[in-house]
Amino acid sequence: MKGNDNLLNVLNSLLADELTAINQYMVHAEMCENWGYGKLHKAIYKQAIDEMHHAEWLIERIIFLEGIPIVSKLNTIRIGKNIPEIIRNDYEDETGAVKSYNEGIKLAREVKDEATAELLRKILNMEESHIDWAEIQIEQIEQMGVANYLVGQIDDSKD
Repeated sequence: MKGNDNLLNVLNSLLADELTAINQYMVHAEMCENWGYGKLHKAIYKQAIDEMHHAEWLIERIIFLEGIPIVSKLNTIRIGKNIPEIIRNDYEDETGAVKSYNEGIKLAREVKDEATAELLRKILNMEESHIDWAEIQIEQIEQMGVANYLVGQIDDSKD
């Protein structure tokens, strides 16, 4: 089924966002692991996996719409130098993603592609949950201070 060219461009732009997020989250997760913050590692790693699913779903949809997924394009990856910066960078990228997904949903509706709009809404809901998580972390850091927050992120359990 041939998809709308403008919508295919948007889907490829969203794909670039997701591929960028995967890389950024993976680096951030491994930094947390290296620093001994196992709980943060697990949470950020899970978000990277979510982003992988998003990329997979976008690729599937682009192919279904007879487009060509562009997987070689990445946006600027913003690696934090410390935990507050990591969380802030990821938060800012997620808020941008929410805006982009809302715009994509609007376009999908305009071109009468409800299946794509439904997929984008599904991803949007997951992106909003990433924002909620980041907002909680930011608020905890503000309330208890970064040192106390980080003590709580150490995972002494053995997997």
